[in-house]
Amino acid sequence: MTDVKLTETILRDGHQSLLATRMETDEMLPVLEEMDKLGYHSMEVWGGATFDSCIRYLNEDPWERLRKFKQKAKNTPLQMLLRGQNILGYKHYPDDVLEKFVEKSIKNGIDIIRIFDALNDVRNLKRAIEFTNKYGGHAQGTIVYTTSPLHDIEHYIETAKEVERMGADSLCLKDMAGLLAPFEAYNLIKKLKEEINIPIQLHAHNTTGMAAMTYLKAIEAGVDVIDTALSALGSGSSQPSTEPFIYVLQNSQYDTGIDFDKANEINEHFRAIRDSKKEFLGSFGVDPRVLKSQIPGGMLSNLRSQLKDQNMFDKYDEVLKEVPKVRAEMGYPPLVTPTSQIIGIQAVFNVATGDRYSVVSKEIKNYIKGQYGTPPGPIDEDLKEQILKGESVIEGRYADQLEPALDKYREEIKEYMQQEEDVLTYALFPSVAEKFFEKRIS
Repeated sequence: MTDVKLTETILRDGHQSLLATRMETDEMLPVLEEMDKLGYHSMEVWGGATFDSCIRYLNEDPWERLRKFKQKAKNTPLQMLLRGQNILGYKHYPDDVLEKFVEKSIKNGIDIIRIFDALNDVRNLKRAIEFTNKYGGHAQGTIVYTTSPLHDIEHYIETAKEVERMGADSLCLKDMAGLLAPFEAYNLIKKLKEEINIPIQLHAHNTTGMAAMTYLKAIEAGVDVIDTALSALGSGSSQPSTEPFIYVLQNSQYDTGIDFDKANEINEHFRAIRDSKKEFLGSFGVDPRVLKSQIPGGMLSNLRSQLKDQNMFDKYDEVLKEVPKVRAEMGYPPLVTPTSQIIGIQAVFNVATGDRYSVVSKEIKNYIKGQYGTPPGPIDEDLKEQILKGESVIEGRYADQLEPALDKYREEIKEYMQQEEDVLTYALFPSVAEKFFEKRIS
């Protein structure tokens, strides 16, 4: 058995999970060179909500952030999270936009692209994997982990084999709500190691309090890499903390080779940043109710703020109970962006009106039509009929029906263009990008 490698997530998922994605580039840069020397497998620095947050809240160019990170981190591969055909947005984009985004991400400094689809519909991973291979990046195909009557070990094994066949260089098991129990992880990873030949990485959130135990059992089963976040922004709804894993695995056959004292020192830097942004700080606590509701940490905080805004916070527990019902009716999708938002908003509508599905979001209708892919299980037939009112369901891969759009976006944004990457920023977040560009030239 060889050593276990760590991917450090504090620069992306750590602050996305616990600090509302509010760390600024200049706050992270001072310790990047030190982090680069620690010996991480990779550092997750980009993707997820960081792109949106840069232009929406921080008045920063996300592409410039990536270039600055690459200048400082010469040895450690930089990693990003990509939502498959959704890229970093909330809808499917045509292949020309996806290809250009992958090309530019790699050109600006990304080495590893972790590619997932919210429904585990592998058709929505295919092109992103192909484009990552084409431009010389490492394509990490991803299985989103959830539990339901349909999601058993066989389902995950078959999906993993398909991802490997598509040309993925490694496989990530992504447990966004902390639902993967330790012994289940052992059995699943043991079986995956027998069935596929690419390295396996495990990503989990500690929302339910199980993730550190799950990681240990996964390590015993032969997992190659685990995702951890330095403790200033580790645990709670983030990943398990980095330093305890360095310490626990020291002098064992799984030794990470990372210097515990140096990691501690770097963590002090992030602790000071965290303490200066207390108004954004999320919960480090554990919520076992998530084991039933399956609502991941980011979705929980969104639900809370939505309900407060609508003076409905007294209905919080009712909404938590409604989410699993809507999920079952919608064919048991894993709850991860964007399905978590789609199911969550519909649950809020159902509780607010007191008359389930009397108000239907545009997104739930598009979901039922197949614009996000094929759900794991069948959608409730009566609901489908009620909501679609005779409209047909999309057959095949939705992105195949989308016209190329890059030239159209380029034309719309030409007065603001300072770099080719601006087209992609605009394609993903048109109204936010436009405001950002206006500020940039003023």
